[in-house]
Amino acid sequence: MSEHALNFMPSEGFRARAKDVVENPFLRQSFRGAMDFLINKRISQFPDTEELESLRTLGEHVRQYNLGKLPELLIRLEANLTRNGIQVHWAETPEEANAIILGLCHQHAAKLMIKGKSMVSEEIELNHAAEAAGIGALESDMGEYIVQLAGEKPSHIIMPAIHKTKEEIAKLFHEKVPGVDYTDNVDALIQIGRKVLRQKFLEADIGLSGVNFAVADTGTLCLVENEGNGRMCTTAPPVHIAITGIEKIVEKLEHIPPLLSLLTRSATGQNISTYFNMICSPRKAGEKDGPEEVHLVLLDNGRSQAYADEQLRKTLQCIRCGACMNHCPVYTRIGGHAYGTTYPGPIGKIISPHMLGLEATKTMATASSLCGACGEVCPVKIPIPELLMRLREESFSAPHENPAMRGQGAGYSRLMTSIWQGWAAVYRSPALYGLVTWLGSRLSWLMPSKQGAWTSVRVPLKPAPKRLRDLLKERG
Repeated sequence: MSEHALNFMPSEGFRARAKDVVENPFLRQSFRGAMDFLINKRISQFPDTEELESLRTLGEHVRQYNLGKLPELLIRLEANLTRNGIQVHWAETPEEANAIILGLCHQHAAKLMIKGKSMVSEEIELNHAAEAAGIGALESDMGEYIVQLAGEKPSHIIMPAIHKTKEEIAKLFHEKVPGVDYTDNVDALIQIGRKVLRQKFLEADIGLSGVNFAVADTGTLCLVENEGNGRMCTTAPPVHIAITGIEKIVEKLEHIPPLLSLLTRSATGQNISTYFNMICSPRKAGEKDGPEEVHLVLLDNGRSQAYADEQLRKTLQCIRCGACMNHCPVYTRIGGHAYGTTYPGPIGKIISPHMLGLEATKTMATASSLCGACGEVCPVKIPIPELLMRLREESFSAPHENPAMRGQGAGYSRLMTSIWQGWAAVYRSPALYGLVTWLGSRLSWLMPSKQGAWTSVRVPLKPAPKRLRDLLKERG
C-alpha cells in the first residue's frame, strides 16, 4: 500500500482549471445560485446577531480548549474506546490508513465496502486504493454516489454534487444504472438511488463512516447526517470501520451541543440535522442489530505539523461546515474542482498545505481576495485571512533552517525578491522615488503589452503621462 499514489492535481494547473470554469457562464450561474441559496439559509437560522456571536465565541473556546489538551485526550479516547470494545488504529500517512483499512477488509475476506460520507476517506483516496486491491467501495451518500458514478471528486465538502444539474444526474443514472429510464424528476431520481443502495447495505461486508466528534471521556463516536445512510453503514454490515482526523476530539459530551448547533445551521441552514448517531461499542449480547466489530482509524496526515505552531494550530478548529466556501467570492466563481485538492475553498487553502506540502499547494494561498468573508462567517472563528497571509509568507520567503511547514520557500524566487527589494528602496528614498516616477511618466511607451499573468485577465499597466505632483504644480 505504500506504493499507492494520491491523485491530487498539481497546483500548477490551478489557473487553467479556474479559467475553464470562469469561461463557462452556465457553471458560474449554477454556483452563484447555489451559494446564494445557502447564504440565505444560514442567515435565516441566525436572526439574532448577538446570539450568533455568543455561540461563535463559545464554539471557538470549546475547540481551543480541546486542542490545547489534544495529546492527553487522544490517549484517554483510545483507553475508553478500547474499554468499550472498539479497536483503535493509528495512521500517520494516507498510505498507512489505507493499509490498515484494506488489511481489515482482507482479514474478513470482504468483497464490498459501503461508505457513509467521509471527507477523510476522500483525503486518503480510499476508493482508489480499494479498487487497486480488488475490493468494491460504494458511496452511499446521495451526492457522493452521484459524483462516484460520474468518476469525479466532490466539489463541496457538504454537498458533493452541487455542481450538477438534475438533467445531468438524470442522464448519468440512465447511462450508469441498469434498467433506469431517463427522468429529471427529483423525487424519482432520489428513489432510484435509494433502491440501488438499500440492497448494497445488505450485501456489504464492511461499513465505513467518518466521525464528526469523538468524545474522550465516554469513548463515543458521533456522526452527523441527514439521509440515514450513516446509520445503515454503521449498523447493517458485520464490521464497521470509522476514520477521522486526530483533531475531531472533544473531552466531554457537554462540548458537543454548541458545536452541533453551529455546524448544522452554518452548513445547510438547518436548525438540527435529521440524524445524530452515537456509537459506543460493537453489538452486545442480546442486541438485534449493530456490527460485530467496530474499528477507529485516527489519521494524522500533516495535522501534527499544524498543531506544532501556535498560529497554524487554529486551522484544526474547523468543524467542516463549509460556510467559508459558501461565502467566498473566489470559490463561488470557480467551484471546488479547480483547486485540485480534497478540501477546496478557503478552508482547503489553509488545510491542504499541511497535508500535501507547500510545493504542491503554494498557488492556493494566493487565490484569495482577502475580503475577509470566510473569517467573518466561520462558526468557530478561524482567522482564515491571517492564516492565508502566513502561508503566503511561508511559501515565498527564502528557505531557512527551521521551517514551520514542509516545503517552506517552495515559491521563493531570487528575481522577484530582488524586484521587491528594489521597490522598497525606491519608496524609502524621496529623491529616488521622484526620479523613478518622473522617468516612468516620460517613458511609458516602453511598457510592454504582455505583462505576465496580469494581462491574461486585465489591460496592461501603463504609467500616467503626468505625475500627481506635476498636475498639482500646474494648478498652482
